[in-house]
Amino acid sequence: MSRLRGLGILVAVILPSFMTALDNTIVTVAFPHIQEELTLSDPGLKWVAAMYPLAFSSFLLLGGRCADSRGRRPTLLWGISLFTVSSLLCGLSTSGPALIACRGLQGVGAALITPASLAVLSHDLLPRARNAGVSALTAALSTALACGPVISGIVTEHLGWTWLFAINVPLGVLSLLVAVVAIPRCSPRDGAADDLREVPRSTVPLPTLGMACLFFGGFAYCLIEGPRFGFTAMRIVVPGVMALICATAVVVTVSSDRNAPLVELLRRRAFAGGIVTQLLWGLGVTGVFFFTSQFLQNVLDFSPTFAGLALTPVASALLVTAVLVPRMSRRWGDDRVSAGGLLLVALGLLLVARGSATGGFADLLPGLAAIGIGSAMAVPLTTRALESAPVHTSGMAAGLFSATREASGVLGIAVVGVIVTYGQHSAAATGADADGAFLAGYQAGLCTAAVLVAIGAPVALCGLRRPRPRTGV
Repeated sequence: MSRLRGLGILVAVILPSFMTALDNTIVTVAFPHIQEELTLSDPGLKWVAAMYPLAFSSFLLLGGRCADSRGRRPTLLWGISLFTVSSLLCGLSTSGPALIACRGLQGVGAALITPASLAVLSHDLLPRARNAGVSALTAALSTALACGPVISGIVTEHLGWTWLFAINVPLGVLSLLVAVVAIPRCSPRDGAADDLREVPRSTVPLPTLGMACLFFGGFAYCLIEGPRFGFTAMRIVVPGVMALICATAVVVTVSSDRNAPLVELLRRRAFAGGIVTQLLWGLGVTGVFFFTSQFLQNVLDFSPTFAGLALTPVASALLVTAVLVPRMSRRWGDDRVSAGGLLLVALGLLLVARGSATGGFADLLPGLAAIGIGSAMAVPLTTRALESAPVHTSGMAAGLFSATREASGVLGIAVVGVIVTYGQHSAAATGADADGAFLAGYQAGLCTAAVLVAIGAPVALCGLRRPRPRTGV
């Protein structure tokens, strides 16, 4: 393989992966402007935020199945094409439902891109180039997550929120062209099956995937729309019951085969602990950032640019601390470092709640920095969980962990949103003005998020603890 071909494969993997990560944060600061321009209700705005990670998480395992059964190259090309076209449609949307639908299509495209990109990185690069490729991909994803709020603020203030999605069009076209040229059509190591019956045993059956998608969608719908219509309304109860039935069916189907790879994974303490901890972290942190953007702009009257810059302490602290985490893990262990990080995140959320009462950015800074440092310290939970997976289930383990991360973002917006909404209504009922009511709900949401994240600390201590080697007598 020529060096030029290897570089082309890296670009073909990194560019679309960068886009999918960027879209997790690039609209964060634009939410108040999107709500105002499209006259969205609060639940409508939550759907704009939640639909992308919801579709992403729901279809991620299906994307992995497509990469295994239909080939990594065509799956990657389909994903890039769908993501690019849906991004263009997002920018052209003139109504809330249209934007929500297009955000869902973006999520499906991202769910095809992510597993196919990792498969290309693993199989189409020479072994000596893979470590460098993984490092480059990790750096690109971290950069996308860190730069998202800043790009969001600058573009929203000076060009308009629609341009946030237009950015993906030239990047997508370039990614597609490079992927067509650089990625081999087939190779002896290509694991694509000619028939769905030849899909590796480690994949999840399509009906189970479908029921899991219905569960996520129904559960998110109940939490987002429940405060608006009431949790006892039939339009909430019926989807809730259906979601519960789907969840039960998934559990029964998966557990019926005790030798199934998924059951084997969840039996492993480190993997199950990592999944639960990741879910709790995402539940707490993701929902908070959705409402923090609104708090900075609607209550503190920050401009979009300054609101984006105000969120950079989280990313900066995370990137700086990430360099030190491997050394910390070797000294104190993955379990203690991850548990300490989760407790630090919980403390940071409480500090932000306290600082928000005074209304100054300087009062928010310690809490935001603590969230970033703690999140970096929690990274070993991912590494430890994936290391615990058997080799023949490594693809499923990575897909399930990624799906949990994205799903936790959806549930975080929904769960914290319920607390914020009820806190806001309660404060308004006692005579608080609009800003005061939102502040009360926001602080209640922060405290709830802190509790959720803190619960993850003992789970990390128990689940990620490495067994001590036995010593002979």
